[in-house]
Amino acid sequence: MGVPLRQQIAVGSYLIKQKLKGVKKYPMVLMLEPLFRCNLACGGCGKIDYSDEILDKRLSFEECMQAVDECGAPMVSIPGGEPLIHKEMPQIVEGIVARKKYVYLCTNALLLKKKIGDYKPSPYLTLSVHLDGMKERHDTSVCQDGVFDRAVEAIKLAVRKGFRVTVNCTLFQGETPKDVAEFLDYAMTLGVEGATIAPGFSYERAPQQDVFIKGKDTKNLFRGIFELGKKRNWKLNHSTLYLDFLAGNQSYDCTPWGNPTRNVFGWQKPCYLLSDEGYASSFQELLDETPWEKYGNTNNPKCVQCMAHCGYEATAVEDMLQHPLKGLLTSIRGPKTVGEMVAEPIPKWITEELEERNKLSGIPITVIR
Repeated sequence: MGVPLRQQIAVGSYLIKQKLKGVKKYPMVLMLEPLFRCNLACGGCGKIDYSDEILDKRLSFEECMQAVDECGAPMVSIPGGEPLIHKEMPQIVEGIVARKKYVYLCTNALLLKKKIGDYKPSPYLTLSVHLDGMKERHDTSVCQDGVFDRAVEAIKLAVRKGFRVTVNCTLFQGETPKDVAEFLDYAMTLGVEGATIAPGFSYERAPQQDVFIKGKDTKNLFRGIFELGKKRNWKLNHSTLYLDFLAGNQSYDCTPWGNPTRNVFGWQKPCYLLSDEGYASSFQELLDETPWEKYGNTNNPKCVQCMAHCGYEATAVEDMLQHPLKGLLTSIRGPKTVGEMVAEPIPKWITEELEERNKLSGIPITVIR
């Protein structure tokens, strides 16, 4: 795992404290999204598909600090849009670091070389640079040539200046295990602390809907990647059980409250990925009034293909706390890459439809996997 021991201990202590207090729903990472404006127009992202009035909105420094304090999560991820566009971002990062929260500043790195002097290296600050594969793959993903080279240049600069740096890779249709392995090999040579990899989620607002990996293809892709990774020294910023989940070896329900989102509209229900489900005015209201039972891959058609870390990483961590031996053994052997995958749960709306048909016809209908 590409996370320093100091951070692992701090986050682990927080998690154990929540368990001892009997807290059922607690945040692990605050997704603080202070703007939607971006200097790229990626085909798989719908964040900039808003009017200029919305794209010009910003969360202020005071609003960001209120969200951090209100939520109480030990880690804060700042996605976007492109956070480096925000004029108060250096002050926001400094405020989060002063609270001894671990902050991941997510950026496409186009402005990083120009803006890097506004930030100070800290064990609490990580620059998370978006790279979706090697040069051709990444530039195609972000729909602009030359972005890969500029991002790599900025990564090398940040590493030289003593910043913690990670890369954040989203996988889309057309990926092969060999291609992803080549990219991870290359990323490790840049001196980064680690890499985050996850399948892309099909944003409803995304202009390209045919780029997302679905169903068993996702699990087969990750099995292929992890098989090749057995002989590599990759540092991945994920819990081992989440990686095992990606490979089809764990059956998890989504726990979206583990990664709550605060953006220019408020506290987003239920998660970072679904943008049309409403908003709460406070974190406590988000916890208390969100109909959580309506969401997750067995409860909502919008969620059925999702395996994103913002929904399932917290579930995997909870599983590790409850079953530390399973987590340890998985960490030692790595994700299983052969054999049967766990059965996918039958979506609730399908079982309800079958029950209704059974009542009407009087003939039992069952689902064959």
